[in-house]
Amino acid sequence: MTTADLSFDFADVHPDTRYKLLTGLVVPRPIAWVVTKSTEGVVNAAPFSLFNVISEDPPLVVFSVDTKPGDRVKDTLVNVHATRAFVVNLVDAATAQAMNNCAIPFPPEEGEPEALGIPLVPGTHGPVPRLAIAPVAMECRQVTTLNFGPRRDLVIGEVLALHTRAGVLDPKTLRTDYDVYQPVGRMGGTMYAHLNDRFSMERESYDEFRARMAKEPA
Repeated sequence: MTTADLSFDFADVHPDTRYKLLTGLVVPRPIAWVVTKSTEGVVNAAPFSLFNVISEDPPLVVFSVDTKPGDRVKDTLVNVHATRAFVVNLVDAATAQAMNNCAIPFPPEEGEPEALGIPLVPGTHGPVPRLAIAPVAMECRQVTTLNFGPRRDLVIGEVLALHTRAGVLDPKTLRTDYDVYQPVGRMGGTMYAHLNDRFSMERESYDEFRARMAKEPA
């Protein structure tokens, strides 16, 4: 069978196919295990893999929220709009299954942490607790939400506080110990990836680059 390069004009591609292409190719993606709290006091926890940190000054994160079947608004977005507070918990190998269980479509009145027996730690900078089992948790305040039609919202939050499990950071250098912190990334479909195969590359200066090029044969 012969193979050839593929190209897609997204104007002619169904959104479901765009999702399949983008989430299968833009990998691995970090996972935001977002905890929110309803006005009735129900604590919700849901994973979102369209997520990242976007700034350190101010410290900002963003995650993307789609809709439930039938274009119903997800509990996470309802709660963020109501309280302007949320906690982004990060996921490692030890918590991956618990995170995946939180994707079960529980009804709004039944919180995932309570249903699944996930312990909580009270928030220090807002009303929303963090997941006690998470290796990293960021308490956030909603800065803004950008709407892109009936099926997509981007939530941008300012990180007010960051908490890590013991051993994740060196207390003196604040460098991450990746032998202790073993994050899990999202692939396409039902696939995830362990991010324990690492390598390092030093970045040379422009002068070093020019000096190296001058030594190489033409």
